[in-house]
Amino acid sequence: MLFRLDNVQKDYKGFAALKGISFELESNAVGLLGPNGAGKSTLIKALLGLIPINGGSAEVLGMRLPQDARAIRRAVGYMPENDCYLPYMTAVDYVSFNGQLCGLPKSEAFRRAHEVLYYVGLGEARYRQLGGFSTGMKQRAKLAQALVHGPRLLFLDEPTNGLDPKGREEMLELIEDVRERDVRIVLSTHLLPDVEKICDSVVMLNQGALVHVGSLAELQKSDDPVIEVGTRDENARFVTLLTEAGFAVEQAGMHLKVRLSGTQSADDLVRLAVEHKVQLRHFLPQRLTLETAFLALLDQETSRARPELGA
Repeated sequence: MLFRLDNVQKDYKGFAALKGISFELESNAVGLLGPNGAGKSTLIKALLGLIPINGGSAEVLGMRLPQDARAIRRAVGYMPENDCYLPYMTAVDYVSFNGQLCGLPKSEAFRRAHEVLYYVGLGEARYRQLGGFSTGMKQRAKLAQALVHGPRLLFLDEPTNGLDPKGREEMLELIEDVRERDVRIVLSTHLLPDVEKICDSVVMLNQGALVHVGSLAELQKSDDPVIEVGTRDENARFVTLLTEAGFAVEQAGMHLKVRLSGTQSADDLVRLAVEHKVQLRHFLPQRLTLETAFLALLDQETSRARPELGA
């Protein structure tokens, strides 16, 4: 089991940063989602054993917190959002030092530092001081230090932060390659397309509370599927036919978006077109984007939390 949490709570001087988080999850790549202040970074630090929780229990890779915190940190790599290095250190010294912190002998940490810096594309810059690195190079160095000890699980907190489009794509390709090497990923980011590209599961937080946990595919399933269709110069007539048949339809540029509800199916839509000799030139089931699903869940959560007038 990747994670098992039972009523995990974290308070900061009376402020509830995590409000009784409970879930079990087995996954290869998890997207940790939520608006600013949702509790994402707090949850990561709690699962790493870097901060104590005030209540509940948690397991990471079958190891318990706080009892197995050291073992967890040896098995886990962490790429923090904020830079954390001494600017006069060379990249190889920085990565090697972090390897030693994770339990590697000094000689092994130094050897591994060279290997992992080449892996992330910093081989030629490994003896340069970190203070002279560009933003993209610093992000790669942070990824290298998270990988140096060969972790089973990698926490990535905003790994593409500050990168230009090319740098972002290269970072995502690196993360995909890491995942394909059987290292599990937890990706915390506000860039939802990155989650769609990398992850197979999501954990969503809002104001310290759990909003959703489950597979990405399930989250993107719509209760009312939408099919985008186009006809051969008969959109107006087909709109009338669809409306009379009880379909919800709207114009979307040159095409129509037909929302299925109840017992309606795509076969019913095709059958209607065939019966009335409407030639379909475009037929594309629409996938609910992660952004749409994310905003809908946040809206539901906000509506539940909002007190009724007069209450």
